[in-house]
Amino acid sequence: MISLASFPLLYSISTFTLTYTIISKVTAPPSQVCILQNNFQPSFVAKGDYVIGGIFPLHYNQEMPDLNSTYRPPPVNCNGFDPRAFRWAQTMRLAVEEVNQSPELLPNCTLGYKIFDSCAYPLTGQRAALAVLNGLSEDDSPTCSGASPLLAVVGESGSAQSIVVSRILQPFRIPMISYFSSCACFTDKKKYPTFFRVIPNDDYQVKAIAQMLVRFNWTWVGLVRGDHEYGRFAVQGLMKQLQGTKVCVAYQEMIPLLYNHQRALEIMQVMRTSSAKVVVVFSAEGEMTPFLRDYMIQNITGIQWVASEAWVTASVFTGSEYYPYLGGTIGFGIRKGHIPKLSSYLETVNPEMYPDNPLVQELWEALYGCRLSSALRSQMPPCSGQEPLLEQHSAYMNTSSPRVAYNVYKAVYAIAHSLHNLLLCRPGHGPFQNNSCAESDSIHPWQLQYYLQEVTFNIDGDEVDFDLKGDSIPYYDIINWQRGTGGNIEFVNVGLFDGTKPDGEELVIQEDRIMWAGHQSEVPVSVCSASCPPGSRKAVRRGEPVCCFDCVPCDSDSIECTSCPKDFWSNQDRAACIPKKVEYLSYDSLGIALTVISVLGAFLTLAVFAVFFYHRNTAVVRVNNSELSFFILLALTLCFLCSLVFIGKPTSWSCMLRHTAFSITFSLCISCILGKTLVVLAAFTATRPGNNIMKWLGIKQQRGIIFSCTLVQVVICAAWLIDAPPSPSRNTQYERSKIILECSVGSSLAFWCVLGYIGLQACLCFVLAFLARKLPGNFNEAKFITFSMLIFCAVWLAFIPAYISSPGNYSDAVESFAILASSFGLLFCLFAPKCYVILLKKEVTCCKCIVWGSSVKAFSVTCKWSSVYQEINKYNCMTYYTIMYIFTLQKCYCSLEFLSLSFLGNIYIVYIVCIEIHIYVSEQSF
Repeated sequence: MISLASFPLLYSISTFTLTYTIISKVTAPPSQVCILQNNFQPSFVAKGDYVIGGIFPLHYNQEMPDLNSTYRPPPVNCNGFDPRAFRWAQTMRLAVEEVNQSPELLPNCTLGYKIFDSCAYPLTGQRAALAVLNGLSEDDSPTCSGASPLLAVVGESGSAQSIVVSRILQPFRIPMISYFSSCACFTDKKKYPTFFRVIPNDDYQVKAIAQMLVRFNWTWVGLVRGDHEYGRFAVQGLMKQLQGTKVCVAYQEMIPLLYNHQRALEIMQVMRTSSAKVVVVFSAEGEMTPFLRDYMIQNITGIQWVASEAWVTASVFTGSEYYPYLGGTIGFGIRKGHIPKLSSYLETVNPEMYPDNPLVQELWEALYGCRLSSALRSQMPPCSGQEPLLEQHSAYMNTSSPRVAYNVYKAVYAIAHSLHNLLLCRPGHGPFQNNSCAESDSIHPWQLQYYLQEVTFNIDGDEVDFDLKGDSIPYYDIINWQRGTGGNIEFVNVGLFDGTKPDGEELVIQEDRIMWAGHQSEVPVSVCSASCPPGSRKAVRRGEPVCCFDCVPCDSDSIECTSCPKDFWSNQDRAACIPKKVEYLSYDSLGIALTVISVLGAFLTLAVFAVFFYHRNTAVVRVNNSELSFFILLALTLCFLCSLVFIGKPTSWSCMLRHTAFSITFSLCISCILGKTLVVLAAFTATRPGNNIMKWLGIKQQRGIIFSCTLVQVVICAAWLIDAPPSPSRNTQYERSKIILECSVGSSLAFWCVLGYIGLQACLCFVLAFLARKLPGNFNEAKFITFSMLIFCAVWLAFIPAYISSPGNYSDAVESFAILASSFGLLFCLFAPKCYVILLKKEVTCCKCIVWGSSVKAFSVTCKWSSVYQEINKYNCMTYYTIMYIFTLQKCYCSLEFLSLSFLGNIYIVYIVCIEIHIYVSEQSF
């Protein structure tokens, strides 16, 4: 088998031989005669003023001679007659005769033709190209001077043959118009400057096939191609088109150019064992004919064929025996046309009209299976040659929708119109040098090529022209092979592909009209791995294409490995996206419990406030600085109520109010306790008369401390709200199946600053109260403050890790619980003992009134007795006044012990006053 790589060498040798022969004839002495080394007669020939050539694959198989060099090798013997290609050749003859008979096209001029057989093989195609350049015989060969007698060539069918023919014609600048070579390689005008074609470029066909594969979800396909440039470039183009799609190629196989039965069986075994049920074939009719016959013998079924334009309308496969194996084939065919006189013209071709033409005899043998009297094939029954051509001879007589034949028809008319335009050129207005025109009696092929590039005409409403690359309009019919009424295969048009339309709009398919392989109405399935069920995803197998995969379960927030929308998640079966559950600290069991506790705490605080207010004139209330006590109770009430803001759906206002209200109310409460602690500590610090510490802790100073400490918290909260205020947020990170509505703090720094400031106040208050721990044993005020601050700090220290680790809406519940726990701790530690004394130990209150009266009286008398009463520092008197009350707060009853203690207290006061007076007099004297 001669590879395609050897074609350039063959071309060079052939060109050299031809050139050498011509030069020899010119330069040789007159006695020498140019003798052709081999004779290759044309199939059909007709003389005319201008001659065009035609090359057709009238046979689809060859018998190559052996390579024995001991004798002169015989010529290649072609066999396997192709009635379809013979019809194409007759179409060219008809078109030439129509042009010659037309009074409008090429008047007073005639076209001649020479038609040769390429045998559907590049080597014999090369022989045909050289023969069409030569004369018919030595006598008829013109002298190599002037213009070429051959103006253009119509051919070839296969791209591999066209490459060889085009390269041979290129040095002579003879234009060539192909009717069936669709290889994308011909768009390179540097390599093929004289090549034109009336068939679309394969780039459009592979694009159409790729779109079809994607449309029908055929993700696992096989590729079979012929061993030539057409198949190679088509497969490369298809692979490029499939990049970025879900389609994978299961295998690629190649049918040998010289058919090999063993190799064909290997390809069929791959097709049989592969899971790919769709096979795309880029091959010519000549290669597919023996291959499909062996395919039928192997009895392989269930394959959905996708055919290229090279064989999708091949009439040789229309027999009823092909339907079980090829029925349902779908592919892209060349746009059909209409040739009015073709059918009647084909009927005139018979053995009586052409008794010496061996091709007509082969046609008769192929159509009727008989031998003519002049044939030597004794194994066939004889026939007269007068048998009528019937419609069942579709391989030859199928003229209802000519496609390739229509291309041949257009190619001849393109040459005729170009030649007509050339002859209409007016001197001085021509396109050539110095505005000259071509000479009608000496037209060069390159001059005709110029007019071919510019030609535009219509045939039966179909516009024909060529673009800059020599290509024609990209248009395909989608052909489906269906069973006809007689059981044979019919080519049914089920759609179209128009390459002139925008991307995505080129392909139009009528799916309801398609009959698939196996006579099925449903689209066949061709996948490597079945689609993963809902709730699973693809896991690509190592070393295999991406179309082959295993299915593994998906994550919980996706279905089919596609994430659900933001506010959705997959159901339990992972088959659908359902809305996520929205959660927040609502008025459910937890919310109701916190609400009840909060309201209960507020009512208890108000009840204590009412008790204190009702007994505001008692010693227990007055000695505990009633004003600060009322401030603390008011702040505690607000602390209890602010926990309600943490319950319910977060809004912009509730988020801003939550932390600011909580922080300001707690800061107010702790500031009041801090003020009370400072007063108690200062009272027991002023042990010496003349100590002025109490003058800094008067009523106004206490109010100033409360206001200043609270103002700092207000400033922090104001800066927080201005810079980065808290706002509602949707937390989907903690639990994928839920959306947790919560308040984003906005600024974490501000949030922890607020808590840190409250903690600083509480720690300061705790330290000061701890310093007053050595007060008289029965004085409980400092102890109560110490214990309350201890509980407060413990609650909020435990809050920090609990808040950080609490899931979702429970963080709000933790913060609300911390507020309630610390509020209850302050309420019970500070006010429960006093309420106990006020409500249940009224006799103690009575005794204190006695002590109060006697103490005040003694103190008053003592002060008035002093001559310097007006000079004594009133703050020192307040010190003694406070110390007196400390003793009255002892746990005592109306007993002798209490009276004795009261008497000793009065003596102590008088003693202190006297010392004060003495010190004062001494200072004045000094």
